[in-house]
Amino acid sequence: MYVLDLFAEFRVLANGLPTPYGQSLLGALTYFGLDGLDAIEKEEMRQLALRGGPWTAAERRALLMYCESDVVALRKLLSAMAPHLVLPQALLRGRFMKAAAQMEWHGVPIDVEALGILRTYWEDIQDQLIAYVDTAYGVFEGRTFKAHRWEQWLAARDISWPRLPSGMLALDHDTFKTMARTYPQINPLRELRASLLQMRLEQLAVGTDGRNRTLLSAFRAKTGRNQPSNTKCIFGPAVWLRHLIRAEPGSGVAYLDWSQQEFGIAAALSGDPAMLEAYCSGDPYLTFAKQAGAIPPDGIKARYGAIREQYKTCALAVQYGMGAASLALRLGQSPTVAGVLLERHRKAYPQFWRWSDSAVDYAMIHSRLHTVFGWTVHLGPPIDPQHLAVNPRALRNFPMQANGAEMLRLACCLATERGIHVCAPIHDALLIEAPLDDLDHAIAETHCAMADASAAVLSGFALRSEAKVFLYPGRYQDERGTHMWSLVWELLREHVPEAIRA
Repeated sequence: MYVLDLFAEFRVLANGLPTPYGQSLLGALTYFGLDGLDAIEKEEMRQLALRGGPWTAAERRALLMYCESDVVALRKLLSAMAPHLVLPQALLRGRFMKAAAQMEWHGVPIDVEALGILRTYWEDIQDQLIAYVDTAYGVFEGRTFKAHRWEQWLAARDISWPRLPSGMLALDHDTFKTMARTYPQINPLRELRASLLQMRLEQLAVGTDGRNRTLLSAFRAKTGRNQPSNTKCIFGPAVWLRHLIRAEPGSGVAYLDWSQQEFGIAAALSGDPAMLEAYCSGDPYLTFAKQAGAIPPDGIKARYGAIREQYKTCALAVQYGMGAASLALRLGQSPTVAGVLLERHRKAYPQFWRWSDSAVDYAMIHSRLHTVFGWTVHLGPPIDPQHLAVNPRALRNFPMQANGAEMLRLACCLATERGIHVCAPIHDALLIEAPLDDLDHAIAETHCAMADASAAVLSGFALRSEAKVFLYPGRYQDERGTHMWSLVWELLREHVPEAIRA
């Protein structure tokens, strides 16, 4: 069965361009100058449907007319959009929407008993959690994070921190996440702040059957990636909360992700022989350092780990379009050191840089950039770097991110079509579930689906993938959150022992 989803097609048609009335059916109709139910009437009908029955005869007629009006409107919208559709690509996106429906229906298995305890007693241990973690920082006053104390802590350790145009420290989640990669000692504080600021345990969408289900919000990002709710999806809040994921009795879950996906995409699409060699080595960052002459040809990670980390940070920064100043912050080094690393990357991978430069040039000339399967971002008039809908630096990253999204969508299609129970897609990974006696087969099939999807996007070049397996009664593990998970439960046992007895 073929699926044509006009939401996805309107997203790709207007991605990056102004849509004054939004991206809903009503917004798309208005964009093309077509009539539909006005927003107020549509919202009234939606609320009536969500209220549930019993409905009066008049209400039932109104609901049926509302549904019919959407069908009629969709037919008008199809006629208006038909000249803009590239059918093979559109059907591929529709194919993913089928897979998305299956994944949303399947959901992620959750330890509802542990979740219930956390929901009941989370408020009771927050003060103890803050006191324990803040011992190393001294930046909290009660439950309030004090920016000036954090600035003093950073200055005492000579750590440069990104600032806002106002001169104030950038204290958003993404900045903490980025800086924690360079300064691991920050990670406990990052997890604590994420737990206090982002966690709304009552909003985590877990049904009576113990499954976390939420709308994937496919194609919502400019790169075409999914954007599920950070409060409703188990992969949205603090990382340690993912330890709530646990397969049902007699089953197991597996987390399969591509190895160095973005590096591999850049190597394959640019055709840079040295970059392809680095990816195929199994450790592209160590090989990059060797190619740049920073590590001897027989050097190993155990001995040159610090240098490898510098070159890894540089390679990732290049893929995100970072300059010397931003890379210096990530490295905790001077802009001069960062500039030297960037220059070594240019010398090691000249073909990649020609390809990356040409992508930016194409975008600036044509006001758009697209993936191998046609997902497009529009820059929008005027062609002026000060008024672009897309940051010029992001243009360098778009081919990796957006083609990575294409790859993930195709892998989800292939896996679900081969009978794999995919619980959720996560950026560059798939979470699957299967009975224990079928789990090895399901993992092997998913590996094949991921290899086939990468080869389809990268003209035959297949990326590696790895699997982490968690069997019942064990739970999902993420090393970034293991310490916080253990600490939370230790504090529960110490301060509210009735929680554990319950």
